[in-house]
Amino acid sequence: MSGASVAHTAVADPDLRRSIAATLLPGFVGTTLPAWLEERLRGGLGGVCLFGQNIATAEQLRALTDAIYAANPDAVVAIDEEGGDVTRLYYGSGSPYPGNAILGRLGDAGYTERVAHRVGQELRRAGVNLDFAPDIDINSNPDNPVIGVRSFGSTPEVVAEHGAAWTRGLQSAGVAVAAKHFPGHGDTGTDSHLELPVVDLSPRQLRERELVPFRAVIDAGARAVMTSHILLPQLDAVHPATLSPAIIEGMLRGELGFDGVVVSDALDMQGASGERGIPEAAVLALAAGCDLLCIGTENTDEELATIEQAIADAVAAGRLPAARISAAAARVRTLARSLLPAPPTVESANSAHDAPDERAKFADSTVGQSQVREADVAAAERAFDVSEHAREWLRENGGGRYSVVRIDTVANIAVGTAPWGPFSEVEADPRTAWAAAFTANPAVVFTENDHPDLVLAAQSPVLVIGKDNHRHAFARAAIDRLRAERERVLVVDMGWPSDDRAYADIATFGASRLVGRALLELLGRRT
Repeated sequence: MSGASVAHTAVADPDLRRSIAATLLPGFVGTTLPAWLEERLRGGLGGVCLFGQNIATAEQLRALTDAIYAANPDAVVAIDEEGGDVTRLYYGSGSPYPGNAILGRLGDAGYTERVAHRVGQELRRAGVNLDFAPDIDINSNPDNPVIGVRSFGSTPEVVAEHGAAWTRGLQSAGVAVAAKHFPGHGDTGTDSHLELPVVDLSPRQLRERELVPFRAVIDAGARAVMTSHILLPQLDAVHPATLSPAIIEGMLRGELGFDGVVVSDALDMQGASGERGIPEAAVLALAAGCDLLCIGTENTDEELATIEQAIADAVAAGRLPAARISAAAARVRTLARSLLPAPPTVESANSAHDAPDERAKFADSTVGQSQVREADVAAAERAFDVSEHAREWLRENGGGRYSVVRIDTVANIAVGTAPWGPFSEVEADPRTAWAAAFTANPAVVFTENDHPDLVLAAQSPVLVIGKDNHRHAFARAAIDRLRAERERVLVVDMGWPSDDRAYADIATFGASRLVGRALLELLGRRT
């Protein structure tokens, strides 16, 4: 353990204190359990949310989760593991899973279910019992800066089918899903980490599109649903969804009939607490119907004490019924007690999802160390959108030499700084023929603030690789310049491309390590 213990909040009523504690889900700094957090877990803290910076190795992660359960056997241990661009288990190397957009494009719900089951097995072995996935937002806006390839698709039918399949697969491994972001973050043009998006849709429009996937995952047995920090003025003109009784109690619980745990998205996001602060956001979220409050990434004992006191003060002032807190705490405890982690020694898997030889592999695997599978690589490539121009470029230059222009845009906070695309694959496994051929090519890196001169071999074919190229003016300018100066330019977009594919000769619909491997293999042969 690390860190000194600090005096807790002065909430006088011990039952109220424990109920308040059970609704809180903080993050923390470091790879071992701090003393202050251990003490709070012993006092009934609802659980802990793990992020990439909390994970170093498989052994370290399991030791950490074991320490959490030793302090509170009824703890929720949550993580954002979407099995694609948003990964925490593979934050240092890139994910060996395809990601939602590729799964949706493949159209094989059985495959989606099997992938989710594999993710669930890894999480359970790690000691995680709640996953903030699947993302079932409908990416109806190709300019969305925070959803994109995290979505299964742009239609409610595709997202509903694959969201339900992911729910079945993950939960069959003994890990609960928290489907997100209710009632739908796909039609936004801004990022709720940074500001409050406004979605001006009517209840009828929501029922016909955004709510369809949520109905599907609820029918599939989703144990939890995560709310979004977006304003829907036709439902509640004042409060974002996380803080709105009309949206949580009225729509999610009343209309959709959901009776599981409602989890808030992180309250340190500007969309929730920007104008009111985290303590007041916590009060309003509980009053609106949230049960488990995700606080943020690097919380402290002092922050939790302030939040607890604000909630207790709201109860004393009659703003928040104590019964609401008790009901929320009961839901959280019931969920946690139903989700036992795998024992420290990994048991042999016995799942209908996997053939006997695959079950043996799973029994020997460790979290964060799964290798890219060739079958998954082939599946990912089938989901690529490859233009005729790209096919011609590959026929002429595949397997040969070319100059690489890497366009690095600022990743949204959900994705973070995890390695991506072919660059993550060559870092993780530089010995493969694909990686060696790719890294032998001259390369430059473009960023919004750094535009190096294009010192490229004369007459050399050019490969441009970026994410969401069309959304970034500097990326469009760099690509336009290259196309004007060179004849043989291939542009790859590893994000969600514009509908016209103007800056995506190849659209991969994902940038996980697995997808990077699939792109390397495509580039390494003539088609």
